[in-house]
Amino acid sequence: MSKTDRWATFDCYGTLIDWNGGIRRELARVFGEERADQQLERYHDVEPALQADGSRSYRAVMTEAMRELGASGEDAGGLAESLPSWEPFPEVRSALEEARARGWKLAILSNTDRDFIEASMATLGVPFELAIVASEIGSYKPGHRHWERFFEETGALRERHVHVAQSHFHDVVPATELGLRTVWINRLGERLDPSPTRELRDLTPLADTLDELVP
Repeated sequence: MSKTDRWATFDCYGTLIDWNGGIRRELARVFGEERADQQLERYHDVEPALQADGSRSYRAVMTEAMRELGASGEDAGGLAESLPSWEPFPEVRSALEEARARGWKLAILSNTDRDFIEASMATLGVPFELAIVASEIGSYKPGHRHWERFFEETGALRERHVHVAQSHFHDVVPATELGLRTVWINRLGERLDPSPTRELRDLTPLADTLDELVP
């Protein structure tokens, strides 16, 4: 690949695919609509601890998280089974297509498994040059290994790269630690430090923002 290539890397779930929506639907199915929001908050606390040592597949993380929330039997595995059906946010496909049309190469850096990310990329319907997944590198973000592997595989120049993500904890913080440009897709209207290079509410102005950061 050329040293002049411009690269945008993305987190997938929460940034491109509606992660909270997908999880909440399954939590409502298992625990009831009245408990779904509370259980979603608990899920956000449980999942990172299960990912910490990098030894579990994401399917195993999701299943164990459901058990910790109180699911049993077949219900514990239902969240993982539902993931391939999760839908993109409405503006995502057109935003990615516009970035590609302007010459950006796209990659996904995801805390997931290969079968899940392949299913989600098919749903997105936009080509990506590569996807790096946690279960194949033995590390979950906010660890740095996703970015290290990305630069190893592509030879991309850091000054011609931008990382785009919704999760401040998993993505903006570690990318900032690595000295990388970040675009925070702040769908939840949070106020957190460190500040990203740019902040957007959704991906609608993504192509213009990328072009501004790497002309």
